[in-house]
Amino acid sequence: MTEQNMNTMSNPNSDEISLKELIQKIKEWVAYLKTKWKIIFLAGVFGASIGLVYSIFKKTTYKAVLTFALEEDKASSGEGLGGLASTFGIDLGGKGGGAFAGPNLMELMKSRLLVEKTLLNPIIVNGDTISLAEYYIQINKLRESWNDKPTLKNIQFLPNTDRSNFTLLQDSILQIFFTNLTDLNYLIISEKEKNVSITKIEVVSKSEKFAKLFCENLANETSQFYIETKSKKSRLNVEILQKQVDSIRIKLNIAISGVASANDNVFNLNPSLNIKNSIGKKMQVDVQANTTILIQLVTQLELAKVALRKETPLIQIIDRPIFPLEKDKPSKLKSIILGGFSAGFFTVLYLLFSSLYKKIIA
Repeated sequence: MTEQNMNTMSNPNSDEISLKELIQKIKEWVAYLKTKWKIIFLAGVFGASIGLVYSIFKKTTYKAVLTFALEEDKASSGEGLGGLASTFGIDLGGKGGGAFAGPNLMELMKSRLLVEKTLLNPIIVNGDTISLAEYYIQINKLRESWNDKPTLKNIQFLPNTDRSNFTLLQDSILQIFFTNLTDLNYLIISEKEKNVSITKIEVVSKSEKFAKLFCENLANETSQFYIETKSKKSRLNVEILQKQVDSIRIKLNIAISGVASANDNVFNLNPSLNIKNSIGKKMQVDVQANTTILIQLVTQLELAKVALRKETPLIQIIDRPIFPLEKDKPSKLKSIILGGFSAGFFTVLYLLFSSLYKKIIA
């Protein structure tokens, strides 16, 4: 009895396999696969054919990439200004940036509100001003299929149209566009790097121009929405103060004209007739009072304008997409090699596992 058999008898439950046995097994597998070379070859040819067909019919896509930095509200730099403004009873607004921080801003950019606003932005294509939604319809050739449907035939998305005036059908179509465009394969919004407050927008489309336009317009819409939302209090203060300044200035001009008119009426007046001179003195008081009020209001208005300027621009574009965009088109050679190798590899695995299974159940 050999030493190997003795070891096996002494430890019959051992699952270990010697190097010599492993090599022998590999030789057996290789020999078995050689008998199946025709099947493996045909599978490789089939896989290579699929790879070639895929590379031919796979449409070229373009990727537009835009990066921007979010300008945060620096409370420390505005403490002195806020304190000074508060003495005049002005609310310059709080920090209020939490709603737009990090992941919130990324989700905001993929929201239906901003995507649909972006789709209704005007663009120029072949000399005509149309909306991005209409351009999306053109590049996907949707009109051709809509012409046979009376309800869709006359559907249009004019640029800058009031969203509230849309029909239910228009809403449904925009919803479909929104779903398609926000797919993870077509719209990716992420931080450029970890611990870096730079956000990257990636838009993938089969139309190079649409990818660039949609990417840029989405960034602009987000910026405008951000500015309008975050600076709402400051803009309201500016508008109110501007109205007050204009009102007081009108009153002051009227008072000044009144003083001049009163002085004309009392020119060379008998000094004993003081009653007529009192009208000019009263108007002079109005001039002084309105002048003091106007000076304070103008100061408040300028402070409010400083606060408003401090909050804009809130999104600083760093890199814009420029032509030619990054192109994604599978190489025919790579597709053939990858397809043939993948099919052959999985065929080999199938043959080996099929052979092992037959031996186990035999």
